[in-house]
Amino acid sequence: MRSRALLLLALAACAGALAACTGHGAATVKATTAAAPPSADAAPPPPPPRTLTPAEIASHALPAIVTMRTEQSLGTGFVIRADGWIATNLHVIVGGPRVKVTLADRELDVVEVIAASPEHDLAVVRVEAHGLPVLALGDSDAMRPGDAVVAIGNPMGLENTVSNGLVSARRKFDAGVEVLQISAPIAPGSSGGPIFNDHGEVIGIATAVLEEGQNLNFGMPVRYLASMLKAPEPVPFPEFAKLIAQVRQAGARRAHKHATYPASLLDGCSTDAQRLIVRMVSDAIDTGAPLYNAGKTSSSYHVYDGAAADLARKLPPACRGPAKAIGDAQKHAAGLADPSAQAWAMRDAFDALIEVVMRKQHP
Repeated sequence: MRSRALLLLALAACAGALAACTGHGAATVKATTAAAPPSADAAPPPPPPRTLTPAEIASHALPAIVTMRTEQSLGTGFVIRADGWIATNLHVIVGGPRVKVTLADRELDVVEVIAASPEHDLAVVRVEAHGLPVLALGDSDAMRPGDAVVAIGNPMGLENTVSNGLVSARRKFDAGVEVLQISAPIAPGSSGGPIFNDHGEVIGIATAVLEEGQNLNFGMPVRYLASMLKAPEPVPFPEFAKLIAQVRQAGARRAHKHATYPASLLDGCSTDAQRLIVRMVSDAIDTGAPLYNAGKTSSSYHVYDGAAADLARKLPPACRGPAKAIGDAQKHAAGLADPSAQAWAMRDAFDALIEVVMRKQHP
């Protein structure tokens, strides 16, 4: 029961935002209150933290950044406790029955999942090690659009890649989860890697990249990770992996209902529109199916969802039936919790669209 709760219940985010108690409020007090004379015995205020260059941040951080591999996934992680605790994305560790962690001088298996948050796509795992170099966590609530950041990860397996950029914006998803949109590039393999402020503190975890229209990169604020560390629920990794497999199988079975559409769905759709449906759906399946088979179910779902949205935009107004079917499939898939189930839901709708066009053209 403990492992089931760990996987399926999202942990609550930290209550309160530090930014609410600093910034503008402090400026107001300073502007309206006369400064008290300094006491002769008062200690001088500490100097502000020194701003580090990207090269200085990388030099300090690289020994604590690791590569994480499963049979079906590649990602990044970073050490947060010297006794083997490593932070990463949850989706990085669900690709198989074992997770290999490559440190600077050795390779170790993950033995426990210390904490996990499906809501934030974050996980903390443990390897059998001691005396590891550790990265310090910073204040993600203090980050503002325009602040400098440095990201380090393993894009496409190219280990220890350093990039810098800015916080482009702070965004909120529909579920209320906040993310940091950054200009520093993130690529497959960098998921789970640290994002630093200019003092070399981790303020985010590289989480997602969207390539629809422009390169949009997102990191999960480190405050969500700090919240998880306050309530660890250790689970042996074999038990965790077994539960993940069961959830995926159940989700795929629920989603894959072998949808069928009546021929009337194509009323108002010209021959060219029907050919467009077959071509775009086939192209999406050719791209998404290999990703799904490789265990990259989230990527497969995003390919299908993006292709569906593109097809709906390109269909002529008279071809209303397929556009509605596509929209209904997207809504259904978006409401499912598991990326495997989401991908199956979209694939099932795609198969049904091709099938109804084939029946229409070859009765």
